[in-house]
Amino acid sequence: MFTLAHFLQTLSTYEPTGQEPAVRSVVMDSREVVPGSLFVAYQGEKVDGHDFVAAAFEQGAVAALVDRPISDDYVTIDLRTAEPPAVTLSASTPVCLVVEDSITALQASAKAWRARFPVEVIGITGSVGKTSTKELSHAVLSSRYRTFKSPGNRNSILGLPLALFELQENHEKAVLEMGMYTTGEIATLCDMTSPQVGVVTLVGAVHLERAGSMENIVKAKRELVEALPTNGTAILNKDDANVMSMANHTQARIFTYGLNQEADLWASNISSMGLRGVRFSLHYKGEAQIVQVPLLGRHSVHTSLRAAAVGLVEGLTWDEILHGLRNTAVQLRLVTVPGPKNSLIIDDTYNASPDSVLAALNLMHDLDGRSVAVLGDMLELGYMEEQAHRQIGRRAAEVTKLLVTVGQRARWIGEEAIASGLPQDKVVMVADAMTAVPALEELIEENDTILVKGSLGMRMDQIITAIGRDS
Repeated sequence: MFTLAHFLQTLSTYEPTGQEPAVRSVVMDSREVVPGSLFVAYQGEKVDGHDFVAAAFEQGAVAALVDRPISDDYVTIDLRTAEPPAVTLSASTPVCLVVEDSITALQASAKAWRARFPVEVIGITGSVGKTSTKELSHAVLSSRYRTFKSPGNRNSILGLPLALFELQENHEKAVLEMGMYTTGEIATLCDMTSPQVGVVTLVGAVHLERAGSMENIVKAKRELVEALPTNGTAILNKDDANVMSMANHTQARIFTYGLNQEADLWASNISSMGLRGVRFSLHYKGEAQIVQVPLLGRHSVHTSLRAAAVGLVEGLTWDEILHGLRNTAVQLRLVTVPGPKNSLIIDDTYNASPDSVLAALNLMHDLDGRSVAVLGDMLELGYMEEQAHRQIGRRAAEVTKLLVTVGQRARWIGEEAIASGLPQDKVVMVADAMTAVPALEELIEENDTILVKGSLGMRMDQIITAIGRDS
């Protein structure tokens, strides 16, 4: 629990009185405000949060962080001045805190809050697999330590500061996901969080349109390992040359993982158990551990390797690590949903990149039932856009019996699948998610296995809602 004094002291020369109201949460969406919230008004591309200050106060916010005065009707403290005026603060009288930039002020306040605790931070970045690695690493570390994890997808320069305010004094470890759209953002996150351990999953063509080049994506992800201290550890993917190139850009110790026997921690004898998970052997310092984890797909081996590496770096025993890896309570984005005609829907609609779509298609190859893939556009791929979609089409032709593409870019998937041998009458190309629904309702057969995946902006989740069965 903290009070408004934390923000006032961090952002100005304000002297606390001890009467400042408690702040129960820090939010950027007025719909998330509860009594005692601090609302951060942010000027976005489409929405200006300053327009919702009144709504936040009506719902019980005790303060709003703004970068311009809102109204004379509100008590206002201008933190841009050298000496803020003395104001009597109370929970019943909300106050606007005026700063030069509300997001910069939010980040400074979050940094100061994190600095209050001796918690060790494990930062996780990469083009794919960040969330699953965060969740499983949290499960492993929780076998011994009181461990915090950044909730949901709060991994950006806007979301992670909000998450940091949920840190508490009793936390010993914190596993934080770090995302980016362009260079400099992960460096900002590291400045806020001071990570001691950095995990890099793999580097692929995600946000390429914004970043401009693969070189820029590597440079942006590398900011995590560059920020690590000399007594820290960079956990790097031995199977990814882009990730391993980061080894020369950190002063921290290097710990590698992968399927390569030259890695510090490596896996072999991988066997997919379908919906029961995946089985493999872990090797470390001449010892082998046989593991079966309740995660879907062979790509989950890399997720397990990363979480095990975090456990080893943090000094956990193998019993503790294996207990965490087998944690069936870990909730990942890829889930299964009952579908029509006793079909099984694999809901992987959160987002899509070339690497993650290929991994999902590889999973299809390991499952029973006629394989049906419903694939939407992969966005923000820049100059690799057509090449990446056609690569997916070639793999889809190998592992699916029916392919439905959604969106203009995904037509390249369908075209390439046909060129690679998938019969033309087994490829359906539609413009949007809802148009795919009647086609699927007609084409789905008894006991089909249906993968649904695409970029978040394609709203592939609408398909799940339309054809999924509650029980």
